[in-house]
Formats: sequence, C-alpha cells, structure tokens
Amino acid sequence: MTTSKRLAERKNVRFQKNVTRRGSVPESSTKKGSDYPIGPILLGFFVFVVLGSSLFQIIRTATSRGMA
Repeated sequence: MTTSKRLAERKNVRFQKNVTRRGSVPESSTKKGSDYPIGPILLGFFVFVVLGSSLFQIIRTATSRGMA
C-alpha cells in the first residue's frame, strides 16, 4: 500500500499527541460498572426456567422410582 509522505507525517503527529494524553480519559467516555448486560426480569425468567425444570426432573425421577 502506497501512502504519501505527508499523510504518514500527519498520522505520526496525531499518534504522538495521543501518547501524551493516555490515561486521561474524560469521565463521560468511560464505562460504568453498574450496567448489567441483561435486565433483572430476564435474569429472573432464566432462574425460574432452570430451577423449574430441575425440580420437574426430580419429581419425575422420584415418581418413576428411577426407572426412566
């Protein structure tokens, strides 16, 4: 890939400016740690499905006396 000398110099200058500003990111662009990837209702639904299916399987195994 052929790049012009002027473009390479401009990118180099921009990179050098970023090197001196590393670590000083404004608060608005940093991620907040309290945001969950899924909502509490969806999490509750998943827990309900997992616990309900395991309970159903235990009851089914107990009623068939392990002969399933």
